[in-house]
Order: sequence, then structure tokens, then C-alpha cells
Amino acid sequence: MLDARLVPDSAFAGLPLPHLYARVSGHVPAFEWPAIAADVAAIERLKRERNAVILGHNYQAPEVFNTVADIVGDSLALAREAVKVDADVIVLAGVHFMAETAKLLSPDKTVLIPDAEAGCSLAESITPADIRLLRQRYPGVPVVTYVNTSAAVKAESDYCCTSGNAVKVVRHVAREWGVDRILMLPDEYLAQNVQREVPEIELIAWKGHCEVHERFTPQDIRDLRESHPGVVVLAHPECPPEVVAEADFAGSTAAMADYVDAERPGRVVLITECSMADNVSVAHPEIEFVRPCNLCPHMRRITLPKIRTALETMSRAVEIDPAVADRARAAVERMLAIR
Repeated sequence: MLDARLVPDSAFAGLPLPHLYARVSGHVPAFEWPAIAADVAAIERLKRERNAVILGHNYQAPEVFNTVADIVGDSLALAREAVKVDADVIVLAGVHFMAETAKLLSPDKTVLIPDAEAGCSLAESITPADIRLLRQRYPGVPVVTYVNTSAAVKAESDYCCTSGNAVKVVRHVAREWGVDRILMLPDEYLAQNVQREVPEIELIAWKGHCEVHERFTPQDIRDLRESHPGVVVLAHPECPPEVVAEADFAGSTAAMADYVDAERPGRVVLITECSMADNVSVAHPEIEFVRPCNLCPHMRRITLPKIRTALETMSRAVEIDPAVADRARAAVERMLAIR
């Protein structure tokens, strides 16, 4: 299979939408492309007809991320863009909590999730009742909740955070509330990794884990270094702390992409969902990406045919109870106000 990053677009002139196939040919065989291109063309037409925009998370499959997504990024970037985007319809190519967040921030827009079953192990690890019980156990302790949660959980929280701004949010809350203890939910490993950067603040964690990141081990990192000499290891802070300790750099998906852009390592491995490497590598043909592949089954539920169907039928629109939405929106907006 040709690597599109190493050849001009004209090499694919015999295929439909060759300029887009040039971005995904490293992942999509030429014989599969005509069927995919038909969905892409239909989606582009429907976006114009519906005045729709597609927000794509960094973990989306390359054929979604590199063809129909209008805005791509991590959870924080997509949350910010949901506020600014000029469209009547938002299609969230990601998981359900991201679509809920977009709806919270753009309540007057129609927000579609192409597959309502695209969930998240972290979001499912905690309930609003859990937070209410924690508040009883830790009276007066503020609650900072990861965006990887349902709107109902956000509604029970004081602030939200993402992996990209967790340290900043924690420090802000400690200063504004005059406290040295914070409930940081529900990702235990994110809380532990943030704790190392804010030793002056006690973070009380929950036992939630990401089913992708929790599978990585320190031995995986050591094996990668042995089999790929000189590799630079970038890890997501949802990984266990002992994995992060073995890495050269830890950060959100946006921070990882920025690191690759700035540092241009000759050989790199991203310890996160493996579609991330597929998508970042398109802009960096000079870099060798080592790919330990842990796929997120929920992200993979979002496909081009499902995006097409959602726009054709305007189905799977996200709705949130107004009483819940008002409280959840406040927690997200407090996060976004922190600069």
C-alpha cells in the first residue's frame, strides 16, 4: 500500500476525491476507497444542506478524522469549539459525554451523536448518587470532575477539568476556595498523576479507570525502548502513574500532538489510544511512529455510514433535562473561564 505522505496527490488521480484519499491511503486500501468516498461525498453535501459541522476527537478512526471532521482536537478543544462554532447542527464524532458537553455549551443547537452506544468506561464508573455520598463524607470539600462523565454527574460537581487543564483547575479551585483538599473524580490515575504536580493539595480520588489506558504497564515501556532504540515515549495521564514515570513526557492528546510538532523526534510512541498515532502521523512523514495498539471500542462505534445516517435522518439528537443541564453547564463554564 502506498504511503500518501510520501507521494503527491496526483498519484491517486484515478480514485474519487483523491485529495482526501491522499490523507488516508496509509490506512485504507485503494479498493475500499470508492465506497468510503461515496459516504464522504454524501456527508459533505448533507453538512451544507443542514448547516452542520462535525467535531472529531483525536481518537477517531483516520477515515473520519482526516476526511469529514471540520474541527479536531482533544476534549478541551472540542468543548471550546462547541461554544464558538457557527452552525445549526453539531455532529460529535466522539463518545456520548462529549456530545452532552457540546449540548450543554450550545443548548440552542441540535447536537447529534452518530451512535448512542458510544460510551466511556470512566463515565460509567461513577453516578450522581456517588458524588452526593462523597459530599456527605467530605463536607465542604470541592468536587472537580473530569469531563469524561455524564451531564448528571457534572451537575453534582463544582468544576470540570480535562487532562489538559487538570493541574491548572486544581490549583485555581484550591486558591479560590481557600482549601487544601479536593475531591478529584472519577479517574484515579489522572488524580494520582496530578497529585505529583500539586503536592501541597490533597486529592481524594475515585476508582475509575479508562479501559484503554489502564492496560499499559511499565514493562510495556521498557520493552518498547529495547525493541526500538532511541524511541521517545509520550504517555497520557490516564495511564497508571508507574507508566507515566517511565515516559519522557506526559500530557493530553493535544499536548502530545504539540510535542511532536515542536520537538520532531525521529522515533516516537504515543502511549494512548492507537488512532491518535495514525492521525498525528499524517502531518509528519519524517517521523517513525511506533504503534502499540490499544483501540477504544467506543470511539470505533463512530463510522462514516453512521455519521451519514445521523445527518440524513437527524436522528440520535442529544437531549438533557433542563434542571440537570443548568447545573452541569455551570461546572463546565467555570472550567472554561480558567485561563
